[in-house]
Amino acid sequence: MNEYQNVKSLLVIGVAVIGLSISACGGGGEGPPKPPPPAPPEYADKHMPAGYWNNPEILEEGKAIFTGQQNIDVNCASCHGKDGKPVKAGARDFRRTEQMKLYSDAVWFWRVSEGVSGTKMKAWKSKLSEDAIWKVIAFEATFGLNGMEYDVAKSQWVPAGTAGAAPAAAPASDAPAAEAPAGGEAGKAAE
Repeated sequence: MNEYQNVKSLLVIGVAVIGLSISACGGGGEGPPKPPPPAPPEYADKHMPAGYWNNPEILEEGKAIFTGQQNIDVNCASCHGKDGKPVKAGARDFRRTEQMKLYSDAVWFWRVSEGVSGTKMKAWKSKLSEDAIWKVIAFEATFGLNGMEYDVAKSQWVPAGTAGAAPAAAPASDAPAAEAPAGGEAGKAAE
C-alpha cells in the first residue's frame, strides 16, 4: 500500500500545482498577449486623424462617448469599465499595455466599427460617426498606452510627439529633406 499512497500523494500535489498555476494566471482572464488578425483591406489604410492622440479636447469628447454621456445608445464603459478594467466577462482590458501595443490604429478602428466575431463586442458604426470612433479610441488608448501614439510608418506605438519624426541618429544628407509633421500637431489647425 505504500506505493499506492505515494502515487496518490503525487497526483494530489500535481493537481494542486496545476490549480494554483491556473488561478495565478487568471488576472483578467485574457492569458498571454495574442496579436489580433490584421485589418481587412477596407480598413487597412484608416488611421487616427492628425492631432487626436493625447489631445485633451479630443480625449474629453472620447470620454463622453465611452461613458455614454454623449450618446445614450453607446456606453463602452458598461462592458470595459470606466477605467478600462472590464466589468463584463470577455471584454478587452484596455489597461494591459503589452496586449494593446499589438493593435494598430487601423485594427482598433475596424474592431470598434464592425464588432468582433465570436464575442459580445457589437459593431458601432451604425451608432457612431468615423470621427466619434476615432475620439473614443483616442480615449481608450489612455488606459494602457497613455503618452503614446501609433506611428503608421513604423507600425508600432511610440512616445507621443515622435510619430513620423526622423530617427535621432539619422545620418545627415546633402539633399534637403521634407519636413514631416511632428506627432500629429499639424492636425490641430484643421480642426
